[in-house]
Amino acid sequence: KDRLARIFDPKSGRTVMLAFDHGYIMGPTAGLERIDLVIPPLIPYVDVLMGTKGVIRSCISPAQRVARCVRVTYDSTVLYDDMSNGGGIACDIENAIRMDADCMAVQTFIGASGESRSLELLCRTADAGARYGIPTLGVVAVGKEMERTEKFFLLATRVLAENGANIVKSYFCDGFERVSAACPVPIVIAGGKK
Repeated sequence: KDRLARIFDPKSGRTVMLAFDHGYIMGPTAGLERIDLVIPPLIPYVDVLMGTKGVIRSCISPAQRVARCVRVTYDSTVLYDDMSNGGGIACDIENAIRMDADCMAVQTFIGASGESRSLELLCRTADAGARYGIPTLGVVAVGKEMERTEKFFLLATRVLAENGANIVKSYFCDGFERVSAACPVPIVIAGGKK
């Protein structure tokens, strides 16, 4: 509850999460080429930063008083058509503890060939996090072939919550009120250029 209170504003129950973990599968992306220069000035305006262990360690000062959500899984890069094949733990629980992580993020691939493996990683991370009081953020991935419908997000968000995610990161869709009502844990809506 202490870590969740750092992520979600205790009065509003809402959060602004600044994710800059895209490089772990995409390399430098537009606007995030120099994370060391772009992200620090934005910290006063967000509740939580979401990044990989390498970038958080190298670009975010430990003196910054902001919640940290560490991407703890690795996946195939955008060079592969099916990025769900492969993947594993990139940051174990001991590293997350040393980094004083407030949350651990796991990418999942509901409906893709790597679905089972990604759910196993989510379950293992949630179990490890529960032992030390570190919540797990289950991230709903949507690949090129995946539908972005209410039906899909109803399934994906609920599956992640049922498998131990304390928070789910998903996308907005028509009918999102029903998606959020059917998910028993808080949902963070993914942003992007739009």
